[in-house]
Amino acid sequence: DPDRFEGVSRLGVDEHIWHHVSTKPVEDGGRGPKELTGMVDLSLHPNGRGELVVKARLLDLVPGRSGETYRTWLHDRGEAFRAGVEVATLDPFHGYKNAIDDQLEDARSVLDAFHVVKLATAVVDDVRRRVQQEIHGHRGRKNDPLYRIRNILRSGRENLTDRQHSRLEQAWVADERHVEVEVAWLCAQQVRDAYHQDTHAAGRTIAENILTDFPTCPIPEVKRLGKTLNQWRTEFLGYFDTGGANNGGTEAVNGLIELHRRIARGFRNLDNYRLRMLLVGGGLNL
Repeated sequence: DPDRFEGVSRLGVDEHIWHHVSTKPVEDGGRGPKELTGMVDLSLHPNGRGELVVKARLLDLVPGRSGETYRTWLHDRGEAFRAGVEVATLDPFHGYKNAIDDQLEDARSVLDAFHVVKLATAVVDDVRRRVQQEIHGHRGRKNDPLYRIRNILRSGRENLTDRQHSRLEQAWVADERHVEVEVAWLCAQQVRDAYHQDTHAAGRTIAENILTDFPTCPIPEVKRLGKTLNQWRTEFLGYFDTGGANNGGTEAVNGLIELHRRIARGFRNLDNYRLRMLLVGGGLNL
């Protein structure tokens, strides 16, 4: 059904693992590469209440996970399709970014909010582990103050109970060297805050401050995050300039694919797998 490619104004992309067995070539009895690249239509549609919502649908699954794989697929769709794409969302993978820059030069690329927050949360874990080693000379143990709050550090402060806030304060004052963990946690919360403002303009202001402040932070892990976000500056700020475009619909379709793979107890043939998933998530009218 070639009509499924019409009217796509927002396009998402993500990798997908379709099997976990040998990667031997098909001609040698194997299933070939494990990785696929999935393209998803994330265009906005009216919902009958005067609102525009995303109705994510799978456009294609192709073998490979690389910039060349995505670039080739975009090229094969033709000029009319590429010209219609206004927003292209992605996870922080330079291969896909290069393909977007090459084939969708007029589209605004947007870095997925979930993965930005995930990067910031990982920074807090990295700082906690480093400080733990520097102070105690071993990995965290159940009675170590920093180890006891490891799960709280992964949560947004807006979700913490009074007891959890108290546990954080106790950990901060337990050793003055814990200040690095506290600062890293506050930085991660600032990243979260950018996505939780009443307006996207307010969020953009926080994001711009992050891009300015983080690269000068004396904590090496936070400084590295600042450099990473500046490398993705256009894509990072794209969220706030496109009304909150993100790759969530792509992840949802990926979850739908995983569900139906389990229901079918797996597939041995890629063509059959691709067809089944297009029927499941492609929004085709049969």
